[in-house]
Amino acid sequence: MKNSLCYPEAGLEAGLLKCYNLRMTVSTFVFAIIAGVLPSFIWLWFWLHEDSMNPEPRSLLVGTFIGGILAVIAALFAEKFIADTVNDSTMRYALWAAIEEIFKFIAVAFIALRTSENDEPIDAMIYCIVVALGFAALENTLFIMGPFLDGKIAAGIVTGNMRFIGATLVHIVSSAIVGFSMGYAFYRGYRTKCIALILGLSAAIALHAAFNVSIIDSSSESTLQTFAWVWGAVVILMVLFEEIKAVGQRKAIRIK
Repeated sequence: MKNSLCYPEAGLEAGLLKCYNLRMTVSTFVFAIIAGVLPSFIWLWFWLHEDSMNPEPRSLLVGTFIGGILAVIAALFAEKFIADTVNDSTMRYALWAAIEEIFKFIAVAFIALRTSENDEPIDAMIYCIVVALGFAALENTLFIMGPFLDGKIAAGIVTGNMRFIGATLVHIVSSAIVGFSMGYAFYRGYRTKCIALILGLSAAIALHAAFNVSIIDSSSESTLQTFAWVWGAVVILMVLFEEIKAVGQRKAIRIK
């Protein structure tokens, strides 16, 4: 039986199909949205608090969050194509990870990274995390909607909790790696920035793909082990966050 925590074939399409068939009540729809979006808002508050000294414009943060939501819709078409054409399951899960990371990056690059507000090393990391949370918000909602529409409220709540501690964090960490790479090379030349971006995006895809492959068709014990290393990655992310802050501080000191 396929694990429906993080794959479009097992969860997203099911949620969309049932919405299309109009078999849901308004209350179910609203509850699924709240359950799907709330984890992203909690993590959003946490990470924006880390940048409270020089916060980003709210309008740009909102636009980036919405961009992440729209990226899900675009990614679904590409993932459906991969599901129909790639037979090897490991390759399919890896390609799904690549698609999601690339579409998230396209969204944040188009909306935030090319603006004048991206003016210090930590900004790229913040915007990448925000676009990831927007992506996770809609993805979570669609996954939770499936069990709710079948009347399995408890299963929907469990799915939401598991995605809060697992899949949502994978989106955060993987996108943050891209932001960290760009932030670390913020004051470097164009070629160095390009190399940093390629390395960061490759690392993000590798991490996301590893999570996909490790959790699919896995036992409850191995799933919890996978979530444990994801939480370990979050701890490392917090360290990297402080390092990016230090990059900007060291530059400011040299300018003075």
